[in-house]
Amino acid sequence: MAKKTAIEPRRDRRHARHQATKREILDAAWQMVRVAGVNAFSLRALARAVNMEPQSLYTYFASKNSVYDHLFADGNRELLTRFDRLEVSDDPRSALRAVANLFVTFAAEDQARYELLFLRTIPNFEPSPESYAIAVQVFSKGRAILTGLGLCNDADFDLWTVLVSGLSSQQLANDPGGDRYVKLIDDAVAMFAEHVIGNQDC
Repeated sequence: MAKKTAIEPRRDRRHARHQATKREILDAAWQMVRVAGVNAFSLRALARAVNMEPQSLYTYFASKNSVYDHLFADGNRELLTRFDRLEVSDDPRSALRAVANLFVTFAAEDQARYELLFLRTIPNFEPSPESYAIAVQVFSKGRAILTGLGLCNDADFDLWTVLVSGLSSQQLANDPGGDRYVKLIDDAVAMFAEHVIGNQDC
């Protein structure tokens, strides 16, 4: 008996077009918040940017917060991808420097993205459970790396987040586009390592 040839499922062209348009809208939204700030963009302006009637935009996003939610997910996916690509050294100090460099440089690249992901600058915005789950993955990935280095104390992990977020905020606030605080990563990590490495009680 002749072998039956598997029939490939028919491509849903309408869905593909919808997703492509949605991506185009999100790319335009990113451009707008990077120029004007995360609180300054409007759905009407976004519709104009993609040559669309404002009411048509609701076919893709139900509200401004829905756009923010997708941008929040976008940013966290990118950060998660960078963590997945990170090669972690067996040497704790080298590994800590790598993690700090990853986070601080990611933050310093994009003020709007940093505000959206890590600061409460948008009134009444809360990420959806689906988008927030990606942020939890990012947090868990970073925590797992530090735990693998022997850092298991909650207070020390909190201190670590203060260190990297502080460097990030100072870089964005006082030397945007520069490296004034990025250059302090090695010294800051050295102080942190001196304080915690070998002092853990796991």
